[in-house]
Amino acid sequence: MSLLAIGINHNTASVELREKVAFGPDKLPQALQQLSESPHVSGGVIVSTCNRTEIYCDVKPSCKNKVIDWLAQFHQVSAEELKPSIYVHEEQAAIRHLMRVACGLDSLVLGEPQILGQVKQAFSDSRAGLSVNAAMEKWFQKTFSVAKRVRTETDIGGNAVSVAYAACTLAKHIFESLQESTVLLVGAGETIELVAKHLAANGCTKMIVANRTKERAQLLAEQFGAEVISLPEIPEHLARADIVISSTASPLPIIGKGMVETALKSRRYQPMLLVDIAVPRDIESQVGEINDAYLYSVDDLQSIIDSNIEQRKVEAIQAEAIVSEESAAFMTWLRSLQGVDTIREFRQNANDIREDLLGKSIQALAAGGDPEKVLLELSNKLTNKLIHAPTRALQSAAEQGEPAKLAIIRQSLGLEDPL
Repeated sequence: MSLLAIGINHNTASVELREKVAFGPDKLPQALQQLSESPHVSGGVIVSTCNRTEIYCDVKPSCKNKVIDWLAQFHQVSAEELKPSIYVHEEQAAIRHLMRVACGLDSLVLGEPQILGQVKQAFSDSRAGLSVNAAMEKWFQKTFSVAKRVRTETDIGGNAVSVAYAACTLAKHIFESLQESTVLLVGAGETIELVAKHLAANGCTKMIVANRTKERAQLLAEQFGAEVISLPEIPEHLARADIVISSTASPLPIIGKGMVETALKSRRYQPMLLVDIAVPRDIESQVGEINDAYLYSVDDLQSIIDSNIEQRKVEAIQAEAIVSEESAAFMTWLRSLQGVDTIREFRQNANDIREDLLGKSIQALAAGGDPEKVLLELSNKLTNKLIHAPTRALQSAAEQGEPAKLAIIRQSLGLEDPL
């Protein structure tokens, strides 16, 4: 069998094509069953996200096109439409590709951590569907340990590369602990929801959500145990906030200089961090002129993000080196297993020959045969049987003019190199 990785991703295929071959939760069980029942496939894992659809499997040699054909047929997509976007990796290249994917090195956002969880979930689903064999199990478990090593030995995932994440990272740098900080979130859209998730992941438990409609804010607040207020109520609650992060679609600023000055006075001038990630701005730019008020705009965050992307590229060099090292080591281990299987088969074959001839010799002795003749015949036949295959291999290599192959066979037989 041979390890194989085939798929399409954001680099090779359009969104439309990726949508066509995505495996949703409703399709995945049937796909895994078909894959496991295929006579060409010994084990398989399907990874399907918004940016990629990939099949990792253990297949019979030269059967990769059958897997591609199955993918096209399952989704009722023509092979002509699919094949130009397909990439295929075999053996060590397949091992390396999966490791790069799990480490975030093949992601749209370099080093993003979510893909590792998605790969782990795909592996868990495939294992539950009984489509994972021993080789696949070892392959994926090794991949997860490599991803952990990359996260431990490099800082590829430690720099903010999204506006929401950058806002939270900025807050963490300014406030020693978010556990004791109160955060006012202005807005209740997708960006603020991401901010809330990052804050919660970093221990923040005191959040206030301000929104034009309390109903929308309530849906968000329920996820994080947050308090809900309306936009007109911000002035009376602003003094409670150590951190303000705002992202609305308002055409005019919501928080003005006077409002912040009043809040700071109530706070006895304890510092306040304000992060405005809205376009147009939610917070008047003059707020940045106030002592003890630290205002950052989306442009400020973008410069942080750009710097961090460059830092991730530097960290990716070390991560790539780790992946190359680990994939080569895993391939060496796999090849050693093939050697173990070959040795086991060779020993079993020799033992079968020995037992067959020994049984015939015992029968001959029991029938009254001359022990010396029986032993002589046993030794001759055993020798001839054991050297038959190596002799044919030596003759074939010599006749075909293959000196390298001939040298390997001689070495395996314990023969000295000819002068």
